[in-house]
Amino acid sequence: MGTLPIFVRDHAESQLLSWQRQVEAADRFGVTLAQVEGVALERGILPARYQRNRKALSVTDQLALFHSCVAVIGCGGLGGYVVEELARLGVGRIVIIDPDLFEEHNLNRQLFSTPANLGHSKVEAAVTRVGQINPAVTLVPAQTAFSSKNGAELLHGCLVAVDALDSIQVRLELADVCAGLNIPLVHGAIAGWYGHVTTQYPGDDTLQSIYRSWKGGKGVEEKLGNPSFTPALVASLEVAEVCKLLTGHGTPLRGRQLMIDLFSMEMHVLNIHEGNRETA
Repeated sequence: MGTLPIFVRDHAESQLLSWQRQVEAADRFGVTLAQVEGVALERGILPARYQRNRKALSVTDQLALFHSCVAVIGCGGLGGYVVEELARLGVGRIVIIDPDLFEEHNLNRQLFSTPANLGHSKVEAAVTRVGQINPAVTLVPAQTAFSSKNGAELLHGCLVAVDALDSIQVRLELADVCAGLNIPLVHGAIAGWYGHVTTQYPGDDTLQSIYRSWKGGKGVEEKLGNPSFTPALVASLEVAEVCKLLTGHGTPLRGRQLMIDLFSMEMHVLNIHEGNRETA
C-alpha cells in the first residue's frame, strides 16, 4: 500500500474523504477504489459519499457493510432495486444471479430496464449500473438460473441471501440452500398492490410455513401483475433487513411477516407460527 494510509489521513476533512481524493489516491498508488475505501474506513475515516448514512450508521457499521458479501437471487423488479440500494448503502461485494434478458414488459417496473437494454442480460446491465453509481463495490454476475444443484456454489462466501425471485419452487430451494450454508435469507414477494417481507434464519421453516398451501405455478403475481411502485417499496424493506443483519442493529422480521396493502395503505405484522396480527 506504500503511503496510501498517510495520504488518506492527510487529505480527509472532518473525517470525510471526498470522491475526488479517492480517485486521486487510486491513481497515485495503483490500487482499486475499493482498496482506498477500505483503508479509509479502517482508520475511522468515512468516504464522503456515505456522510448521510452516519446519523444512522457508525463508521464501524459502514466498515462491516464494506467487508460483507450479499447474494441477490433475481435481478428483475425486486432485484434491480435491491442491487442499487445495496450498492448505494456500501455493501462491498454483491453476487447477482439471474439467467434472463430484458423484455418489453419489464419496462414498467424494472430499474435497469431501458429500451436500449431490451434483449440484453439483466446481470450485465446491473454491472454497468453499479459501476456508474459506486465503483468501489465489487459486483459478481452469474447469468444462470439458481437451483438446489448450483446454489451452494453460487452463494459460497455470502453472509446473507436476498430473495428477488418470481418462482415459489425456486424460493423454497433457495431457503433449503441457505439453511445448508447456515446463512439468513431475506424474502420478499409482490403482486399488484400487495407484498410481504420476512427473514428466515437457519433452522427456521418460515418459507415452508408461508407457502404450505402452494400447489404449483407462479402464484398470485401472475394474476395481479406488478405496477412500478410495489417492487420499489418491498425491495427497500428487504435492504433494510439486510442492513440490520450485517450490522447487528435493530430487530429483523424473524418469525414475522410484514404484510403490505398499498391499495388500502395498510401494513400488518403477522406472527407466522401463532397467527397474531399487529398493525404496523
